[in-house]
Amino acid sequence: MSTVRYVWTTVVQTLFRFLPFPTRTGLVRLGRPGRDAPVLLTGNFGLTVARLRRSLRGQDAYLLVANSRGINVWCAATGGLFTNHDVVSVLKTSGIDRLVDHRNVILPQLAATGIEGPVVRRKTGWRVVWGPVHADDIPAYLEHDHTATPAMHTVRFPWPARLEMAIAWAFPISLLGALALLPFWRAGILPVAAIVWAFALALFLGFPLYERRLHRQRGGKQRGGKHRGFIFFDFGERAVPLVAWLLFMALLAAAAGLAGTLSAGLLLRWGIAGAIVVLILGLDLTGSTPTYKSGLHEDRLLAIRLDDDACTGAAFCEDVCPVRVFVVDHDRRKATLPGAANCVQCGACIVQCPFDALYFKSPSGAIIPPDTIRRYKLNLLGRRA
Repeated sequence: MSTVRYVWTTVVQTLFRFLPFPTRTGLVRLGRPGRDAPVLLTGNFGLTVARLRRSLRGQDAYLLVANSRGINVWCAATGGLFTNHDVVSVLKTSGIDRLVDHRNVILPQLAATGIEGPVVRRKTGWRVVWGPVHADDIPAYLEHDHTATPAMHTVRFPWPARLEMAIAWAFPISLLGALALLPFWRAGILPVAAIVWAFALALFLGFPLYERRLHRQRGGKQRGGKHRGFIFFDFGERAVPLVAWLLFMALLAAAAGLAGTLSAGLLLRWGIAGAIVVLILGLDLTGSTPTYKSGLHEDRLLAIRLDDDACTGAAFCEDVCPVRVFVVDHDRRKATLPGAANCVQCGACIVQCPFDALYFKSPSGAIIPPDTIRRYKLNLLGRRA
């Protein structure tokens, strides 16, 4: 892919990140792959495929693009839009079996929330291998005999990803805001757009500054604590936008006072505009990160539990967990959950454990068994059909 095309794809699909961007499915040859070349598989979200191809420049490999409905792998697999059937279909129709002598297909680790390796193998003869979380790690993974380090298995949220998410929120909100203001307050379009971008950049680029507080809050829930939910007394997800709004109003009042333009009408107009902006941006703050469950999802309250008697220490859970919840004691052949407070309730460990040793437990004590997690996928509000 040319640099110009890659930049164009990145810009457009970042600005409209929340829309599907399907690209062509099927087989892609990278370099000059031979009969022993690695076979990688991903979904058909355009930006994912573009970044994969860029990361694999100089590599000789086959890339299979399966139908994920133009949505990124993690969201599509968790929501039932990237399924066993889609993987089986591209393996059977692409002709890849005639091009290589082995039967190992490398899938992105984040697809483990919806793709079941044993099902794929039973239907195709291909063995699913879970590759790194991030595309940039794939060259090193291939170079080291398809061995992933713990860091490669861990999801990250560095500043470039946070910047992308800020842009993905700010652009459509400022665009819709401009259209809404155009008929009756044209003078407010640029200032409101500036507020949208400022809040979005502050919330996401400043994420490390308040992440520790969110982590403590999540840890309390995992240990059985209750989220009081009243914004002024619980500096959690919902309070972050509130604090941003209060700071904005304080700065606005100070600036207007110094300029001699302070008035009740000014504070009311910008107070309402600012409140709308921060409420929209803060609506799904944690759900816009890869390290926290959406605040809109019911699953955020679930705790991961282990049936010690059923566990055999096979380490499937450790291989697919993106936030290092598990450590497997290979001498005892048992898994432990020292990182349970990090759990993002993605369900990958439950889906992949062949012994059904893992399950979710709700605050009320209800058990959500493995079969339910495998069969019923999440909708946009985090509910299972």
